[in-house]
Amino acid sequence: MSFRDTVSPPDQTAASPGSGCLSGVLLPPLMVVLVGLAMVFFFSGVNPPIPALGTATQQPGPGDGPAALTLASFFTPEVQYWAGPIRAWSEQAGLDPNLVATVMQIESCGNPFAHSRAGAVGLFQVMPDHFLPTDIPTEPQTNALRGLAYLKRSLEAASGDTRLALAGYNGGISVIGRSETSWAAETQRYVYWGSGIYVDAEHGAGASLRLEEWLAAGGASLCRQARQILGGTP
Repeated sequence: MSFRDTVSPPDQTAASPGSGCLSGVLLPPLMVVLVGLAMVFFFSGVNPPIPALGTATQQPGPGDGPAALTLASFFTPEVQYWAGPIRAWSEQAGLDPNLVATVMQIESCGNPFAHSRAGAVGLFQVMPDHFLPTDIPTEPQTNALRGLAYLKRSLEAASGDTRLALAGYNGGISVIGRSETSWAAETQRYVYWGSGIYVDAEHGAGASLRLEEWLAAGGASLCRQARQILGGTP
């Protein structure tokens, strides 16, 4: 598979995750309502209203278990907005929530209606041919199912090496077994951003210089788009 331009920052590219078989991801009640609204507005051609930043994120509570793992604090507010769903999706997919947040950060910065010129859509920038005919691509749960199923496959193909898994998510799983010098420039950049951000999150850092670098390189523009969709201040 190959992955091309998106609404991501300059030199950032959309992933083209493969279709997955995961089902039954449970969302918090508020997200269920949002998904229902998304379906109605999707068919009418209008973006559904979304609660403003800071109103939809659900923080872990006592007894929430492993799924309640707190995301690194340095992820942008637009990604933190999805903290509750990220934990639920991650648990279902068997992935580290911070890895999932990293992918969302550099793919869409939390904009559920992000579209690339190549046709990739949603929070995890999934290409159209990886959805089922009955799927609503911009529906957060569906987008996560398809995107994270592919991320999981990529991680397995990479024998748990998250750096290679990010390369596979962006450039196709086949790149994992090839020399990094043969990777497309966009995949090399994608891995540079993603691996650096994830390592900071994995180590519990309070800030990420790689994330700040990504924002300065154009990521801030992507996040402004997400903030407008999520009802924050432009």
